[in-house]
Amino acid sequence: MTKDITEIFSGTVEVDETYVGGQWKNRRKLVRDEGTKRGRGTKKQTVFGILCRKGTVWAEIADDIEAGTFQPLISQKVSKGSVICSDTWKAYTGIVALGFVHRLINHGERQYSDGKGNHINGLEGFWGYLKRKLASKGGIRKERLHLFLGEYVWRYNHRSDPERIKMRRLIQLLEKVWC
Repeated sequence: MTKDITEIFSGTVEVDETYVGGQWKNRRKLVRDEGTKRGRGTKKQTVFGILCRKGTVWAEIADDIEAGTFQPLISQKVSKGSVICSDTWKAYTGIVALGFVHRLINHGERQYSDGKGNHINGLEGFWGYLKRKLASKGGIRKERLHLFLGEYVWRYNHRSDPERIKMRRLIQLLEKVWC
């Protein structure tokens, strides 16, 4: 399923990161007593994603949340000249120099759209979908997160396909792997 994703995104593209991991109430008491940090700086696993406004998404587990991690991924997955919408996180600073048009959304000031069609709401919707699906599993091992991530990216990308088309596509993918 992870191989069945568009190689290059173009047009208007959204980029963002999220954090997935166990619920706070399920942590050991010693960990809960230390306190928590939400968002950037948390101990949860970082997932970076790119969504093309045509409805296709790509996501990958990221080791850190620095520009040295995100910007090469953006350069590999997005064609030059595309419009990239992101939040104001410093890792996205400088993508204009890489040949992209950059539009910022400042969530800190409760801005979710600039009124000109620039937003990252599509990718935020995918993060909600991903987290609901992962929560329904009742917990998964960190070593297997990439497998679940690949499955839910594929399901999201083919959400409007009829079931028979999805089955045919999965069979074709299996034939490529086994033959």
